[in-house]
Amino acid sequence: MSRGIIDTLQLGATLLFAIPIAYVGADFLFSGRTLFGAGFLAIAVLMVLAEEYLTTPGDLTGKAAEKAVGAVAKDEDE
Repeated sequence: MSRGIIDTLQLGATLLFAIPIAYVGADFLFSGRTLFGAGFLAIAVLMVLAEEYLTTPGDLTGKAAEKAVGAVAKDEDE
């Protein structure tokens, strides 16, 4: 599935917050605090997965626009 410009920017913003949390988690893991380290890593992974797979109210308008454009403009292959 191709990613649009807005989707790429949203992923970048999510990674901007998730990477430092993952770094703290890795630091905790390597220093022996495994519970907190694993917790921070899980939070970082969940942030990225939530951005990727959850539908937000802002996504609904984009999906409606895609369906409307798809109904009006047909591909040349069809």
